[in-house]
Amino acid sequence: MVTTAVGAGPGAASGIGAAAARPGEDVLREWEVTPAGLTEQEAARRLERWGPNAVRSHRARGLLVLWHQMRSPLLGLLLAAAVVSYFVGERNDAVIIAVIVALSVGLGFVNEYRAEKTAESLHARIRHQVLVLRDGRPREVDVTRLVPGDVVELRLGDVVPADLRLLAVTELSCDESALTGESLPVAKDTATVPAGAALAELTGCALMGSVVHAGSGRGVVVATGPRTEFGAIAAGLGEHQLETEFQVGLRRFSMLLVYVAGALTTTIFVINVVLHKPLIDALLFSLAIAVGITPQLLPAVVSTSLAAGSRRLSRLKVLVKRLVCIEDLGDVDILFTDKTGTLTLGRIEFMRSVPLGDASAQDVLRWGLLCTETEFDQGRAVGGNPLDAALWNSPAADAQRSAVAGCAKAGLLPFDHERRLVSVTVTDDSGAALLVTKGAPEAVLERCVQVPQAARRRLEAEFAAGNRVVAVATRALPAAVAPTTEDERGLRLAGLLVFLDPPKPDAAAALERLAVLGIGVKIVTGDNAAVAVKVCRDLGLGEVAALTGADLDGMDDAGLTAAIARTTVFARVSPEQKARIVRLQRGTGSDVAFLGDGVNDALALHAADVGISVDSATDVAKDAADIILLEKSLGVLADGVAEGRRIFANTIKYVLMGTSSNFGNMFSAAGASLFLSFLPMLPSQILLNNLLYDTSQLAIPTDEVDEEQVRRPAHWDIAFIRRFMLCFGPISSVFDFATFGVMLWVFHAGPAQFRTGWFVESLATQTLVIFAIRTRRSPFWRSRASLPLVLTTLAVVVVGALLPITPLAPTLGFQRLPLGYFAALAGMVLCYLALVEVGKRLFYRTRPGEAGPRAAVGHRHLRRRAARFSTSGRLAH
Repeated sequence: MVTTAVGAGPGAASGIGAAAARPGEDVLREWEVTPAGLTEQEAARRLERWGPNAVRSHRARGLLVLWHQMRSPLLGLLLAAAVVSYFVGERNDAVIIAVIVALSVGLGFVNEYRAEKTAESLHARIRHQVLVLRDGRPREVDVTRLVPGDVVELRLGDVVPADLRLLAVTELSCDESALTGESLPVAKDTATVPAGAALAELTGCALMGSVVHAGSGRGVVVATGPRTEFGAIAAGLGEHQLETEFQVGLRRFSMLLVYVAGALTTTIFVINVVLHKPLIDALLFSLAIAVGITPQLLPAVVSTSLAAGSRRLSRLKVLVKRLVCIEDLGDVDILFTDKTGTLTLGRIEFMRSVPLGDASAQDVLRWGLLCTETEFDQGRAVGGNPLDAALWNSPAADAQRSAVAGCAKAGLLPFDHERRLVSVTVTDDSGAALLVTKGAPEAVLERCVQVPQAARRRLEAEFAAGNRVVAVATRALPAAVAPTTEDERGLRLAGLLVFLDPPKPDAAAALERLAVLGIGVKIVTGDNAAVAVKVCRDLGLGEVAALTGADLDGMDDAGLTAAIARTTVFARVSPEQKARIVRLQRGTGSDVAFLGDGVNDALALHAADVGISVDSATDVAKDAADIILLEKSLGVLADGVAEGRRIFANTIKYVLMGTSSNFGNMFSAAGASLFLSFLPMLPSQILLNNLLYDTSQLAIPTDEVDEEQVRRPAHWDIAFIRRFMLCFGPISSVFDFATFGVMLWVFHAGPAQFRTGWFVESLATQTLVIFAIRTRRSPFWRSRASLPLVLTTLAVVVVGALLPITPLAPTLGFQRLPLGYFAALAGMVLCYLALVEVGKRLFYRTRPGEAGPRAAVGHRHLRRRAARFSTSGRLAH
């Protein structure tokens, strides 16, 4: 045995492989722990030594955010050219360029860092619990506070929280595909394996990140965090996340601008060199043009929008695992949801026990209380499913506690979703053994003999009333041994346990609101079809079509795809059937969300475009989800969808105005270079123009969004953005060339005054155009911008107009403009906005929308699960 300090446990060299080769009792002694678990004091000491059970940390890293802002190759080239110009005598321009670039980077850094801090705070609010034995009693603790030596209970659907040496198992099998690639669940036992066995052969261990597929078990933690096999794999993934569809759209948009910028800047540089303008000036001017056409603050605008949206959503009880998931939520047009807690209150109450055989109502209740996987801590139920919790917490259970205490459990066969049953062997005071089976009525009845028609009619009546029902059956056994699936035959129906879960008072209004948002809602439930249809009827949906899992088995994909469109309720469906429904719906071009909180929802959550779960969900459901609801409510979900669409709409505003006005200005610069003997604008002036313009757009996330933009989902469409740029960019150039004419032929301006005039006009037109582009309605009276956007936009225009009369003017290369120029400017701005408004109406009349089908999103299983074992910055060890 490894020698260790008292209470410290052995070194990490123990490992899961070495533990698998030794009996569980030896591993317990090595870690100086009893089967009753650690004490809280000892657990605290081990946490201090070994650190949190985390494989990564969600922290806002300032240097990483700063690198994101500075990694643009265009900025690098610009700064390099500025350094060269400094050493060849153009020192003022070089310093000005460096200062403006620094301000631009700083502005983006501040906004992106704030967004990262928001994401960190959101992560800290998402909790994952694990059932452990502490001081001899079952406790639920945060998964990151698990330590080596902890004794952990495993139940169906749990994500194994650390590397465990198994001490006891009951029909336990685990899905280890994320670790070993093995597609089939692996049966587990407590036997030793030869030293050096492969990871997939460690049958006496449960590995961190695997999922309990069936059965139950208990094990001792031998490795946590990065010392686990899963931790080593997760560390190799790094911090990079797979892209969402929104991020793909941003990347494609950025590549579009790179191509445009490359073509324009190369053309401008060649023209200036051919016209014998100074090489350094031509290079700096071309690079400044490239920076000018690139919306450098797009990441900052997006981050600000997402961070502000996430804060609003958190107040509305919606937490997002990653900020960009908000945008994906806004794309949803079909929602599949379970019934319990969304359409119903979710506060399940035990109503009555109904005897259907020779047993009494008290017998049925007592057997129902005995046939459970629930653990108890000082009389309080810990873990287990909601139906068992409701049964144990009911007043009727109090009278049966002494009778239940007089019966001993000889073995348990846990629930699984194939059988939909749980069975126990119990003995009474006389020592007689009895098998008690409890579960879905259809599953229990098909294993019973001599079921009277009266019992079936009573069951149908309970379903028709909208009640949830669990059937209880029994069979005498010759000996008190652990039950097997073969024992679940020849049962005698004892009775029914009836539960009430009434519809939510606000569910009807939530369904109506989702309909207004263009989202179709379909119910996917493990409950009986009659119960689900009754709930839909109570909520005002009328008579809805329903299909059962048995119906689905008889359909091919084409037939089921057609049936999904006309079906509202899918009842008694398996996990694989749920996932199949979601995949086929996505294949029609829909953007699908799935809301679920159970073990059997995980496959469908992974298959959906957006997986949504709740804070009280099972481990595997929360891991599979992108979004966590702190309140299981369709109304809360509707708030999230609307917020996602508002954020997308505001992001598109920046994209559209940036591409059109920037493209127009750069096109004008290229044209001006053909006939001017001097640069139409200095590189520092272009960068200053871009900085002021971008600053005004940071208020876009606060802007109002027209109702019709929230009512329907919208996706990235690069072809639409390109058409918009080619349509509205030339309109901007028309007024740029008009300004050139005014400055040259009306005011006979020299180089400095010409540049000043174009600087002021280009800043005014490209900044004020937001009021026209931000809405498809008539601006100002039918659609008003937010006050922060109005104030920042007007402030930037005023600053641009006043710069030529400030002490900074000579340094920046500006010259005072004549008063007549401003009269001409006002006229041009008004004409420009009017022409944009006319162009907008014609454009949207022929191009009605930018929505389009969305490509499938790659699987994110392992990275999603790694996010479970992570801490926020303040919790990191």
